[in-house]
Amino acid sequence: MTHSETFQDLPLEEVIGDRFGRYSKYIIQDRAIPDARDGLKPVQRRILYAMFHEGNTHEKAFRKAAKTVGNVIGNYHPHGDTSVYDAMVRMSQSWKLRHEMIDMHGNNGSVDGDSAAAMRYTEARLSAIASEMLRDIRKETVDFAPNFDDTELEPTVLPGRFPNLLVNGATGISAGYATDIPPHALHEVIDAVLMRLKKPDVSVEELMTVIPGPDFPTGAIIQGTDGIKTAYKTGKGRFIIRAKWETEQLKAGKSQIVITEIPYDVNKANLVKKMDELRHDRRLDAIAEIRDESDRTGMRIVVELKKDMDSHAIMQYLLKNTDLQITYNFNMIAISGRRPMLMSLPMLLDAYIDHQKDVITRRSNFDIRKAKDRLHIVDGLMHALSILDEVIKTIRASKDKKDAKQNLISAYEFTEVQAEAIVSLQLYRLTNTDITELKQEEAELRKLIAELEEILASESKLIAVLVKEIKAIRKQFAEPRRSVIVEKIEELKVDMDILIPSEEVMVSVTKGGYIKRTSMRSYSASNGVGQEMKESDYYLLESAMNTQHHLLLFTSLGNYIYQPVHELPDIRWRDLGQHVSSIVSLEPNEELVDVISLEKFDENLSVLTAASNGNVKLSKLTDFQVQRYNRSFKAMNIKKGETLAGAQIVTGNEEILLVSKQAYALRFSLTELSITGIRTGGVKGINLKPEDELAAFIVVTEKTKNIFVATQRGSVKRMNVAEFETAARALRGVTVLKELKTNPYRIVDARTVNEDEQFILLTAKDQKIEIDPMTLKNTNRQSTGSAVVNEAKDGQIVHVAVVKKDVK
Repeated sequence: MTHSETFQDLPLEEVIGDRFGRYSKYIIQDRAIPDARDGLKPVQRRILYAMFHEGNTHEKAFRKAAKTVGNVIGNYHPHGDTSVYDAMVRMSQSWKLRHEMIDMHGNNGSVDGDSAAAMRYTEARLSAIASEMLRDIRKETVDFAPNFDDTELEPTVLPGRFPNLLVNGATGISAGYATDIPPHALHEVIDAVLMRLKKPDVSVEELMTVIPGPDFPTGAIIQGTDGIKTAYKTGKGRFIIRAKWETEQLKAGKSQIVITEIPYDVNKANLVKKMDELRHDRRLDAIAEIRDESDRTGMRIVVELKKDMDSHAIMQYLLKNTDLQITYNFNMIAISGRRPMLMSLPMLLDAYIDHQKDVITRRSNFDIRKAKDRLHIVDGLMHALSILDEVIKTIRASKDKKDAKQNLISAYEFTEVQAEAIVSLQLYRLTNTDITELKQEEAELRKLIAELEEILASESKLIAVLVKEIKAIRKQFAEPRRSVIVEKIEELKVDMDILIPSEEVMVSVTKGGYIKRTSMRSYSASNGVGQEMKESDYYLLESAMNTQHHLLLFTSLGNYIYQPVHELPDIRWRDLGQHVSSIVSLEPNEELVDVISLEKFDENLSVLTAASNGNVKLSKLTDFQVQRYNRSFKAMNIKKGETLAGAQIVTGNEEILLVSKQAYALRFSLTELSITGIRTGGVKGINLKPEDELAAFIVVTEKTKNIFVATQRGSVKRMNVAEFETAARALRGVTVLKELKTNPYRIVDARTVNEDEQFILLTAKDQKIEIDPMTLKNTNRQSTGSAVVNEAKDGQIVHVAVVKKDVK
């Protein structure tokens, strides 16, 4: 062998493309996508055929599942035993299939996601309806192909007496294709087939009068007929599946929700666990207990409520936040003509009808051939009985059976087949009654042949046979519909005020990121003494709030965290609290800069944010409300190296005073700002020098009389807000204090002065110096203020915290 014959020099792209193409074709056609004719994947078809071939049918005793799995692997499906057994178990599960294909004794799993017992423990046989899938398979109704080692033949498709693909549905993922076909009620699908046969151009709207939508083995409520109609027309669509529930009244004003049906393919154990987590995490304080009381009589999930709770409101929350309500996406892809196709309802019905016509045609041809073969023998036997004495004489004169057959053929012109039948005839058949039976059989055979030939010659008669057969299936196997179909998708409206018990609590948030809520009892017991914080830490918020209120926590990177008060951890007042990073993940250099507490998201209010580069922005407060809040959201688009200065709630009619580190201040009206979305970066508020940045901003209202300014050098001053005249946006502004050439003062913070508040000055050496701004005299813009902190001894001022005067 030459070098060129041993090796091929091929580009890697071609080799990988070619091999993956072959692999993809295999898993699409022969693994994951069902056939449109019988609705089965190859492994399912092989399991059913192997059981039928071995006589493991519904009218016989159960057999070990391991024996069937061994037969399937050894003869038809050379893959792992687990894949075969798993497919076998799924075909026996009443909560997966609308009509189970396999009857199984033993543990075959559960709706809780429990796996089945090992195949050595379970026993199985074909179900009665599965036998209908294989009926007439021995009458050459379908094509057979050699198995993997060419030792046996296996069917490429089953005769499939009923429309299995629509009745039991299918789900599968292959290369580039996925299929999701929901189960349907057998009698409705057959009615749709009958309507399609009667009127080949029937519309989807007409079909939906008999097949209104899917019918799941787990029941539940289906919402959204428009989505179903779209799916039936195009092959793709979506609808909602919602659990079925009712309220039971208990003693002492209590009640409980009882869930009796859950959406299809939802793991009940995981669902109950998720519901209980909502209760345990206090996201739903209204629930006292959740129990799974399901037994052999049916499903029963009990949600016991606290006293005087609205079960409907709580159920709305559970439907929105758990798998008690799911979206089902139709994706009706099946193999048609050895190709994956997205199929509409009429196309699926036609695939079944065309297959049945082919099956009936092939069965009729087979039956005609068999009937003609038998008629040929009957004619020979009748002729032999009419010349019985001569036939007996000829046979007796022959040497052996072969000679007798040859003599009969040559003497009386019998065929080989007829001669074989005559010499094999038993003596008791030579009676007078037998000739009568033969004549009767001949008449029946001729009648059968004529009927079958009529079926083959007439399309209408062939359809009549098909109609008769599927009507018999409908009569034998039809079951009442389990799922309820509702036309409209009901919008879920969650009223948190009803779900969350109203309770007054103390809420605290520190600059270091520690957050908690505390009962008023714990707060009172502490005599107002707060938690042991780090020296450098201080409160951003310390306020009495209601559990139905909300917090917006703003971070230095321009993000915000939405936090309902009732979901905060309930912690003793003296304890530190939970760090915000355990609620949502933060960037390594991200820290809290501001907190807004609010009762409700008032559509008339806005949030004012400002960045260190001097940009300001107004956004609607309602834009900050979110439904799922397990992460932070963008409050203002901040460029790298810049930070968020703060956030406040405004009406939009106030004025803003921007104060920079290099002691410039600009006052202008908020009416100059347009309301923009939360992801924007805002507009220029103050025109800063290249090395300058925004230190603080103050919202100026009619009540704002004085402001407090602190510098890094320990100097503070109180100023009348009238010192700053209202100007236009994007100017440099006026100076706040006298500019020094050496060691200039830099603004650390600026605050509004309120009579009931005082300030704590935090220094670089972790010192905290309290100051009452009302003790300071008002000074003009040229003053450097009063020195209240010894910079050399205590360190530079780095932060200003606000506290109520009555807090010790």
